[in-house]
Amino acid sequence: RIDFVCEEYSQEVLGFSDTTELKVCEAKTIKSSVDEPPEVELKDLPHYLEYVFLEGDNKLPVIIAKELGSEEKATLIKVLKSHKRAIAWKLSDIQGINPE
Repeated sequence: RIDFVCEEYSQEVLGFSDTTELKVCEAKTIKSSVDEPPEVELKDLPHYLEYVFLEGDNKLPVIIAKELGSEEKATLIKVLKSHKRAIAWKLSDIQGINPE
């Protein structure tokens, strides 16, 4: 009971006890670029690099080393595809970054 009274008193002193002024805000839903891949302009790469795409139709490009063997390349692409939601394709994909 003492803890409750102390907590109640602390809340009142700090001004947290008045909940009548709480605002309800609508959460903005920004679609991830994995769900809606952006159109990107692919630039020329040095001879030792190449583009691979994690989605069909040239979507979700990544740059990898051209000298990878076919098994290494396939394994890398498989890992990248399994973690594509963790890759920041655009600023709004980075948690904590406000794109506006």
